[in-house]
Amino acid sequence: MHKPFLRTAAILGALCVVLGAFAAHKLKQILSPETLQVFETAVRYQFYHVIALLGTGILFKEFANKFTKWAGYLFITGVILFSGSLYLLCYMNYNSISMNWIGAITPFGGAAFVAGWISLFLGVAKKN
Repeated sequence: MHKPFLRTAAILGALCVVLGAFAAHKLKQILSPETLQVFETAVRYQFYHVIALLGTGILFKEFANKFTKWAGYLFITGVILFSGSLYLLCYMNYNSISMNWIGAITPFGGAAFVAGWISLFLGVAKKN
């Protein structure tokens, strides 16, 4: 199970670098400072949780249990819901599309991050 987490972390990490560079070089010119800050928050939290997912993949080899597995799934879910909803909000803001309900998804991603960290704790605390 650890290899899929490691592969997913590698892909999401590469995406962080691409999105971060895109924000620094292109989006800085076209987005408002507030919207750019939201985008940068999405990239930052995605990168934090890529590192968490890498750690989870590495730890899974030693602590192979349902909590560690759930930690990985929750980190991936958090990236999709938290960072993904913020990316979408920035896109919609730039294109003047009003669908503010998308922002209601973001806290679910944050909750998934918290649950992932708690699951990782439980997984490491309980060996097999």
